[in-house]
Amino acid sequence: MADVGLLASVLTFAVAAGSPGPATLAVSGTAMARGARSGVGMALGLTLGLAAWGLLAGLGFGALVARIGAALVVLKLIGGAYLLYLAWKMARSAMTPGVETADPVGGRNALRSGVILNLGNPKAVLVWVAVLGLSGQAEPLAVAATVAACTAAGAAIYLAYALIFSRAPVMAFYRRQRRRLEAGFAALFGLAGLRLLLWRGTPG
Repeated sequence: MADVGLLASVLTFAVAAGSPGPATLAVSGTAMARGARSGVGMALGLTLGLAAWGLLAGLGFGALVARIGAALVVLKLIGGAYLLYLAWKMARSAMTPGVETADPVGGRNALRSGVILNLGNPKAVLVWVAVLGLSGQAEPLAVAATVAACTAAGAAIYLAYALIFSRAPVMAFYRRQRRRLEAGFAALFGLAGLRLLLWRGTPG
């Protein structure tokens, strides 16, 4: 039963991590604009953010944060503001003529950008709390195994996005359509930021 609970937790977490959203948008955009190195940096930063929340959730702090309305509000303000900042950078880059991207998603600081993006997402806390509850594990070693397995799944998904979107044909397409694609990214990041700011996470 423990193995079934672990598998269910990993699959649930993989669906959440791999679904279209700010994280997958950021890693794919970074990889297309800056290549595999920056894409992998973003993927590792996102993974570190996930791992930090997973560690806190495993220690019981995740459930505490999820129950404190003020903590969720602070997190969503930080996360929403950061997404709107990325949207502004994307929009400014999209309006810049030329071939070269203006580094809109933090290509030179991709690792840091990835960490901030996932640490500022209050929904990540709730996903971890739900996943650890789904596993049905209470023993510290079992909880640690669940956190490690889910983090590894998240890392694999983000790295896959980075490697797929940094392929030469994809990057060439990005260069040809840079301004249109960055305008689209700006709109998506802006929408995600507004949705997060308007999101009413209810403490459990």
